[in-house]
Amino acid sequence: MVKEFKMSQERYDELKKELDYSKTTRADEIAELIKEARGFGDLSENSEYDEAKNEQGKLYSRIAELENILLHAVIVDETDMDSDKVSIGCRVTVTNLDNGKTLPEYTIVGSQEANVMERKVSEDSPFGKALMGSKAGSEITVEAPKGVIRYRVDKIER
Repeated sequence: MVKEFKMSQERYDELKKELDYSKTTRADEIAELIKEARGFGDLSENSEYDEAKNEQGKLYSRIAELENILLHAVIVDETDMDSDKVSIGCRVTVTNLDNGKTLPEYTIVGSQEANVMERKVSEDSPFGKALMGSKAGSEITVEAPKGVIRYRVDKIER
């Protein structure tokens, strides 16, 4: 089964831009480094050449990864979503029922957009899975390493 990558149009455009840059500008830069490194003599003991070839390998790997993601991307149209249920693109506020603390707002995103520093939670994470489809006022449970945590969904915004 082929894995779909759910994402916003904005994220798709970012990845497409990265792919285009990697295939042109970045590939040319690395090719130039390899060309220069060849001029330093014996390739078997040429660390500049080895490093440039390693960079080229990493770049080709990232290009293949980006092409696969974009090939299997599913753009999520947030306007088609049920407005009273948690879905991708929603901003959600929850309260931990075990300690009464209200957590800062999270945004539910596809796995390619998840970023803990920006409080973007993947729909595929345990927390994201528990939130998906829930309504304001409902209680959810999340399996965590330290045990089950109970939350109440306080607010859902688009």
